[in-house]
Amino acid sequence: MTAKSNPAALLAWYLDAGVDETIGETPLDRYAPAVVAPKPAAPETVPDPPVKAVEASLPQAPPPVRRETPSEAGDSHSLAQACANLDQLRAAIEGFEGGALKKTASHTVIADGNPEARIMFVGEAPGAEEDRRGLPFVGKAGQLLDRMLAAIGLDRTTVYITNVLPWRPPGNRNPTPEEIALCLPFVERQVELVAPRLLILVGGISAKSMLDRTEGITRLRGKWYEHTSAAGGTTIPTTAIFHPAYLLRQPALKREAWRDLQAIRRKLDETT
Repeated sequence: MTAKSNPAALLAWYLDAGVDETIGETPLDRYAPAVVAPKPAAPETVPDPPVKAVEASLPQAPPPVRRETPSEAGDSHSLAQACANLDQLRAAIEGFEGGALKKTASHTVIADGNPEARIMFVGEAPGAEEDRRGLPFVGKAGQLLDRMLAAIGLDRTTVYITNVLPWRPPGNRNPTPEEIALCLPFVERQVELVAPRLLILVGGISAKSMLDRTEGITRLRGKWYEHTSAAGGTTIPTTAIFHPAYLLRQPALKREAWRDLQAIRRKLDETT
């Protein structure tokens, strides 16, 4: 068998001859300039229509929902001032739909006690038990408040008790400034209609809201102020005390609370 008829023998013969690469049958001039293939023609494009034309052809979205402001839903200030007595004010508060708090509360908690009392207590907002029963200060903090009143010869037949907010904030959170501003005209009108000789603000939120101050309860308590209603008129001697719920968490402060109660008793005797 010859090398031509045996591919393996032919390949070995080429390797022995020094042939270690293959080339084509047609010579290639590698020094000639490269030929660049022409680019394919770009497809014909259609110009975009004007933006306004596109917007006009799209379906129009509905207008955004416009939220009512408190004044649109019901002006609490005007509503409160229009009430000539506490019964009218109670009905106005119960029918008020201007705030979101009412939607999450079980009851509207307005007041308890004697509307002809010489002394009025203003707390902060209802808690869980108050929201369930519809009365202010009836939970554990309320029970402590009753004992505090009894210590200076008072009870719920000789005082009038209300809150800045008539609805419980969800989860007992602190009310927002907007919620306080919305509800404040109602409690201010209660002060005007009850016309107490003394006004006692229970807790920091009540004290700061009614006195329009920024200090905390530790700085505000133990002093006397003059409260004048938004509509003007007679000023009322006013003081602030620790909230009973705060005293339950900080029993060491009961000594200061007792001093505040004694000062209230003395002031009340002076106004007889």
